[in-house]
Amino acid sequence: MTFKTIDDLTDIAGKRVLVRVDLNVPVKDGKVTDTTRIERVVPTIRELSEKGAKVILLAHFGRPKGEPVADMSLSLIAPAVEDILDQRVHFAADCIGDKAAAAIAGMADGDILLLENTRFHKGEEKNDADFTKALAANGDIYVNDAFSAAHRAHSSTEGLARLLPAYAGRTMQAELEALEKGLGNPKRPVVAIVGGAKVSTKIDLLMNLVKKVDALVIGGGMANTFIAARGTNVGKSLCEHDLAATAKQIMTEAATAGCAIVLPVDGVVAREFKAGAENEVVDIEAIPADAMVLDVGPKSIAAVNDWVSKAETLVWNGPLGAFEIAPFDKATVAVAKHAAARTKSGALVSVAGGGDTVSAMNHAEVADDLSYVSTAGGAFLEWMEGKPLPGVDILHQQK
Repeated sequence: MTFKTIDDLTDIAGKRVLVRVDLNVPVKDGKVTDTTRIERVVPTIRELSEKGAKVILLAHFGRPKGEPVADMSLSLIAPAVEDILDQRVHFAADCIGDKAAAAIAGMADGDILLLENTRFHKGEEKNDADFTKALAANGDIYVNDAFSAAHRAHSSTEGLARLLPAYAGRTMQAELEALEKGLGNPKRPVVAIVGGAKVSTKIDLLMNLVKKVDALVIGGGMANTFIAARGTNVGKSLCEHDLAATAKQIMTEAATAGCAIVLPVDGVVAREFKAGAENEVVDIEAIPADAMVLDVGPKSIAAVNDWVSKAETLVWNGPLGAFEIAPFDKATVAVAKHAAARTKSGALVSVAGGGDTVSAMNHAEVADDLSYVSTAGGAFLEWMEGKPLPGVDILHQQK
């Protein structure tokens, strides 16, 4: 590893440790509806607390645009953090200044304090030097446990690592180790599955992957754009016909790089997009003019599973079909279960994440059986695209 972790921290009792966490969770009627991101950071918080550190949590919530917004206050999240930790979590009504300083001064060793939304200050997203210094004044050590915010060069994600000794938390460490196994230094063959609705949102991703993987499986609505680019009629399917040239360029790049492009050979078509809609399986060259493809068919599932069987590493982003509504979830579920079975047998390293992927893996009931499922969203995608992640790069520089 080229970054320091909590393992490198010794004798931290009484030290003020600023921990950047991701608490940007969904809230409805004042209650957190999905605690996954909170659960992910529990190991880091608990370990630091048990070692006697004064654990000071930094996070953002929503997009307040540099101004205090009542319904974006982290005071709404604090009770959920407290419940999951099963430990008292104190709260300060600001992340810098007198309110933060007073709350920190009152901490005992092992206490946990959540500071108010960092994005209530314009300096946060600007990575402003004065704001970063004001944050740094609250701590002795900086721990980043928010990979999901690592693609942003903000004060709390990048700036603090320049002013304080910086370490990766357990969630950040697990994410970086999983990503290294996925694309950084993977066992080959490497297969990538990329699905979802549109090619336009994943051009950089596809261009990067064809140079790094042995086979690229394209599913979801975006597969229709590639199929149409080859001259096949896709009926009323979701399709970006204006990106035919881009699709052809990606296929050319793949051929040059020796990457196999795996497209559907059959599809499940329907005349309406709704649960239980009347449907049929047709060869991809025989899509009716009045129908739309909503999932890949059984021959395509078998072809994808053959590639998964050959692979030693699988990277997955996006579903193969409209998995949210039955029966158009069959392909995603079937391939996910096959990948999970190979992972459990020790034959496959499987890393999934971004967009609807977490929901799809949960729907297939395999999230706990894959090597790693990232909840990082945009950061995971930018990593797959090969883009720099400022919050990660600065940790590497601190080694």
